[in-house]
Amino acid sequence: MLKQVTPILVIAALSACSTPTDRRIANGNDDFVNAKAAPLLIIPEGLKTPTYGKEYDIPEPGSEVNKELVGKRLDIRPPLLVLPMSEGTRVEEGSDNIKVIVESIATTKDLKQEVFENLKGFLNKYEVPIEKEDYEEGVIETGWIENREVIDSSWFGEDKVYLLRQRYRYDVDVSPHGRSGSMSIDLIEHEESYDGEDQEVFLSGEDKRRYTIDMLNNSIAYMSITRDKQIKADRIEQSLGITLDLVAETEDKGAYWIAEADYSKTWDRLRIVLPELGFDIVDMNNAEGLFYIVLEESGGFWSSLWGDEKLPLERGNYRVELEPTEDKQQTKIFAKNAVGDPLSNEVITEVYRVLSDAMEADRKVR
Repeated sequence: MLKQVTPILVIAALSACSTPTDRRIANGNDDFVNAKAAPLLIIPEGLKTPTYGKEYDIPEPGSEVNKELVGKRLDIRPPLLVLPMSEGTRVEEGSDNIKVIVESIATTKDLKQEVFENLKGFLNKYEVPIEKEDYEEGVIETGWIENREVIDSSWFGEDKVYLLRQRYRYDVDVSPHGRSGSMSIDLIEHEESYDGEDQEVFLSGEDKRRYTIDMLNNSIAYMSITRDKQIKADRIEQSLGITLDLVAETEDKGAYWIAEADYSKTWDRLRIVLPELGFDIVDMNNAEGLFYIVLEESGGFWSSLWGDEKLPLERGNYRVELEPTEDKQQTKIFAKNAVGDPLSNEVITEVYRVLSDAMEADRKVR
């Protein structure tokens, strides 16, 4: 039966006259492989030998050159480059295989889990089967990835298809501190066939490198999209205001403020808010939850906030201490003097009026 073929397919059938193997080698024959060097001119006796130019001499190959890569085994395509396009990625120079360094970003809680989820998401998006997955060892092996290309389309019979089948292995290694790691990829199986017949293709190291770079770049591109979305979402979340409540004096502690946000978000917001309220941050210790601040003047700026009222806060050095609650969902904020004594309830209550407004205000997303 005559096959129905669209005009576009007819044009494609007429133009697709070469296989992927043909496109990787130079046009013409490879008779030069067995060609012998032409003999030098025979100079009759009594004549001087002319001076030969060396401009077109072909240099001898180095010791590390693979001398088998000649003729149809030589791939003439330009090399591919690893493109670490994702935030927090870079190429490690001098590695034996294709390796990309991955660093954690602000939103990363578990770097190894993030990389694994990105790789699995990438493979799932393109319906690539996973044959082996070992989280502890940091290994993912794909099933067969098939790429079919119609080389010769026939109106009366079956199309002639060039089939490329490959399997890859990802290795993920994260350092003990969890802030950086590496992701590498290797081509572990490779098959090519045309019209059902196996093609004996010699894969050099550069051939394998080309395939792995292409696969790795696609993986990194997917990771770049997911990280960009997460960074955008994190910026939006950080721009939202934080509700601040005043907690009255207790038996063991004076009055303090409590923020309806986790420690990290509260810390980041205070770094912005404190200078806006006239405090200079002279030092800080995130691990201890400490801000060392200085109030240069209690009038001026502060007077404009309270009108005719006088702020009971003298100029000088102060400390702001952060302490997460047991459930980690809220953060306690304590204001103290330079030696670590709590400020009076009057000061805590008065400062709360302005501090709560600044903490609860939404910010623009940049």
